[in-house]
Amino acid sequence: MTATRRLAAILAADVAGYSRLIGADEGGTLERLRALRRELLDPKITECKGRLVKTTGDGLLVEFASVVDALRCAVDVQREMARRNTGVPPDNRIEFRIGINVGDIVVEDGDIFGDGVNVAARLEALAEPGGICVSARVQEDATGRLDLDFEDIGQQQLKNIARPVRAYRVATSARGAITRHDADPPLPDKPSIAVLPFQNISGDPEQEYFADGMVEEIITALSRIRWLFVIARNSSFTYKGRAIDVKQVGRELGVRYVLEGSVRRAGGRVRITAQLIDAASGAHLWADRFDGSLEDVFELQDRVAVNVAGVIEPTLQAAEIRRAANRPTSDPTAYDLYLRAVPLWASHEKEPIIQALGLLGRAIERDLHYGSALGLAALCHQLLATSDWTNDTEAHRREGIDLARRALRCAPDDPDVLANAAVVLGSLGEDIDVAIGSIERSLALNPSFARGWVWSARLRNFAGQPDLAIEHFKTSLRLSPRDRMGTFSLPLGTAYFLKHQFAEAAATLLASLEQAPSLPVGYQLLASSYAHMGRLDEARQVVKRLRAITPVVIPTIILYRNPAHRELFLTGLRLAMGEAE
Repeated sequence: MTATRRLAAILAADVAGYSRLIGADEGGTLERLRALRRELLDPKITECKGRLVKTTGDGLLVEFASVVDALRCAVDVQREMARRNTGVPPDNRIEFRIGINVGDIVVEDGDIFGDGVNVAARLEALAEPGGICVSARVQEDATGRLDLDFEDIGQQQLKNIARPVRAYRVATSARGAITRHDADPPLPDKPSIAVLPFQNISGDPEQEYFADGMVEEIITALSRIRWLFVIARNSSFTYKGRAIDVKQVGRELGVRYVLEGSVRRAGGRVRITAQLIDAASGAHLWADRFDGSLEDVFELQDRVAVNVAGVIEPTLQAAEIRRAANRPTSDPTAYDLYLRAVPLWASHEKEPIIQALGLLGRAIERDLHYGSALGLAALCHQLLATSDWTNDTEAHRREGIDLARRALRCAPDDPDVLANAAVVLGSLGEDIDVAIGSIERSLALNPSFARGWVWSARLRNFAGQPDLAIEHFKTSLRLSPRDRMGTFSLPLGTAYFLKHQFAEAAATLLASLEQAPSLPVGYQLLASSYAHMGRLDEARQVVKRLRAITPVVIPTIILYRNPAHRELFLTGLRLAMGEAE
């Protein structure tokens, strides 16, 4: 006989009205209990990492290393029992009462003893049929880690327990606590995501805090994306330690997308993997890994969270655009119309942008205060005006400014709207400092906003700050290296041009023209770069290509506020035109 002591969570359960059930139908009751053991109780205890210590005819005693595991097991059992009892006459129902306590136990020859066990058994007696009663220590440890409500029933004088014990019932109604999640919540009216607890695969339980902290940082970063509905930590962490089905998680939490991952620490290094999944289909949309040093663990968590959020944002937007494109068009909502317009605007071609304005006009008719649609419509007018794709540049300039101002009034705290309005106002003649103030506010609200950093790079070029433009553009690339819509390399080529680094500018602008072959400004800057390098034949060829797109070689709207930069641009372009004539 050997005895050891350890701290454990103890679950005690019995069958309410057991004597009555046995008296009415002994054989049937015992067979039903054996089936419950086989089909529900034993598998659930194993799943939740518990150890069945013993059974006592109408009850059982289970040991868990974790309070969360014990309470999750109890909740799942009671939830399933409530389902099984649906339609069963009350006098014939098997209903468990469950008590849970945390305390020091003595383990002797496989059995457990001690004050912690005795308190759990007494709490079980306080529970209602179908309910759970827990000690204050259990409630304290579970709060914030499980999405459950607790009703404080005060200090209880338990039989044969010398001290009073503060007790809690799970939720205001025990049965309500178990069944309140049965009805799956509907999907919200915008993209929705849950970040599940990352697996700690380091082999060291002490590193759980790092994995949990990583997930909290990612949830916080994603919550800054205003068009995204993010499930709170308390709900997503109810899945911690469980084998999960992503489709089931999506149904239970009411989300379209799920992010899951793992954390592995070895020595002073850490590797974090993450994958984004469409909960409806189970399809993987994106996956990546991040390696780093643990010299500053909090800086590493921040960096990974910002990078994950930055990559997820365009990935989710692209997925939503694909979904909208495949929907029937009989009665599209304003949001669907907006999503259909996004790739048309992102083509940076004249005719698709005109089509996008038609869709956005319909969206704004449905919702006059739709900030995102107003902001994107302003961008469409801005592009038509600055590319000279119109016979009335001034009318598009005025309309772009008006829409940008309306967007800011309707959504003054939306990072996407702030960024779009900033680039419109900064392009079409407004005070550049006001535009920069808007983009800075956008990035303060969402530092992971990759396209916002691109817009900031453009505005810094307009303001005559090419070094800062390069820095901000590289930040956008780090956040979203594969985002075609947001990070094509025109701002970087512009910055090199303004710094008189014409060779670097030309190489970057050539890449930009492959990504946006219809955008006149790329040809204008490339021709000017070649001219300043003395490569006039190549400058002339670029002007010829430009004339095939638009008859306007020197743009009506010059974007650069710095007089020296304006002259640099125009001198090179005129030189290229002179050689071409």
